Amino acid sequence: MAKKNYPAYRDSGIDWLAHIPELWQIKRAKWVFREVDFRSETGNEELLSVSEHFGVIKRKNANVNMFKAASYIGYKLCNPGDLVINSLWAWSRGLGFSKYHGIVSTAYGVYRPNQNEVGDYQYFHYLLRTKMYVGQYAIRSKGIWISRLQLSDKNFLDIPILIPPKQEQTAIARFLDYKLAKINRFIHKKKQLIKLLNEQKTAITNQAVTKGLNPDVKMKDNGIEWLGEIPEHWEVRKLKYVANCFPSNIDKHSNEDEKQVRLCNYTDVYKNDYITDSMDLMLATATDEQIAKFTLLQGDVIITKDSETANDIAVPAYVKEPLTDVVCGYHLSVLRPYETLYGEFLFRALQCKEINIQFEVRSNGVTRVGLGVYDLKNAKIPVPPINEQTKIVEFISKETSTIYSTISKIEKEIALVEEYKTALITEAVTGKIDVRAYEFPETETEDEGYEELEEELALAAEESEDYQTEEMQ
Repeated sequence: MAKKNYPAYRDSGIDWLAHIPELWQIKRAKWVFREVDFRSETGNEELLSVSEHFGVIKRKNANVNMFKAASYIGYKLCNPGDLVINSLWAWSRGLGFSKYHGIVSTAYGVYRPNQNEVGDYQYFHYLLRTKMYVGQYAIRSKGIWISRLQLSDKNFLDIPILIPPKQEQTAIARFLDYKLAKINRFIHKKKQLIKLLNEQKTAITNQAVTKGLNPDVKMKDNGIEWLGEIPEHWEVRKLKYVANCFPSNIDKHSNEDEKQVRLCNYTDVYKNDYITDSMDLMLATATDEQIAKFTLLQGDVIITKDSETANDIAVPAYVKEPLTDVVCGYHLSVLRPYETLYGEFLFRALQCKEINIQFEVRSNGVTRVGLGVYDLKNAKIPVPPINEQTKIVEFISKETSTIYSTISKIEKEIALVEEYKTALITEAVTGKIDVRAYEFPETETEDEGYEELEEELALAAEESEDYQTEEMQ
């Protein structure tokens, strides 16, 4: 789609809105919305919630582990087309327009559009969830900590709202609905491909770690049902006999009487296979005793020791190189192999579902599950001779290197598409592009739709490069 501008623009008089199409208006939110506060007398209406990603959704469809009230009598009523704002999470895009008749928490604000100004609430759904508006909610919210910022009704109703003519509101909403549906299908397709590649990577690792590299080797039953047969010359050992296992107690806080360190956190381990010195790790402090015990060494394996779900227990990462002043953070445990166990082999073993399942079974908890030190130390792993361990690791690295690079490439594509989607929404709802005359294809195959999207992404990338070149010059 070749971008087309409006015939004429004018200065909005507001820095963060800049220039807007000549015929568009700006009014304070109090002239566009009015607060409504009607309460449920039965509490039997559909219970709704606000999602950062989707806006207003049915609570029963949300993946949340929140408490259930004994009664919902007195909850706020909202109608289709009402704007619902979670006042404590507005700064994190906690708002949207409802498609349902239902009830929401009394902590939410419910605002009814002025029909003289709002012709298509879907346009305002896109507008009010852009970065520029979310930034305004953060600026206008009150509170000491970001997680406690609260946007009052008065401060929301004082925000300037961009108002195109009603027909243009519908045209913009229709355009974005069409474009975003296509983009989201593209992203879903790419994520499915990543899932398949990860399954392929897992299969290679599982086979090598549990069965070895020689298909003709004699196998034996090791007596452990979940592991199956292993090569006859391998052993099965408890972790405590092949590695020193200890959980960390270093939190994210900084104290004046402690030394500054780089902290390897839960997300660093959960999202990365390898911990390297070039990673952007957060700064914290630790005591001399903690530094002596929890400084990470090359060859260490770090695992998640607690999580929200049991299947996220014992997710491993490997310290593949010497680190500078890096310590292991809370919610993690360090596994430091003895001489008979190669660290990277242990890392690969813990990636195997057949081995990792025992941590999932042994973990316990209600709102958050954890793995105790006893259960960690008594977990069992197959242990080949040390020279065979290194060969298995080399084989896995070689066989999966192409898969890793392909996944990395796809993830970069997804990130680029997400950036493009964000920019497209902002450009359309602020009038930086004119979509009134956009021609929707009568018929379109999936591949044809993706070809158009890829052309637009290429143009966006070129424009970005041109801009960067001009800035450098």
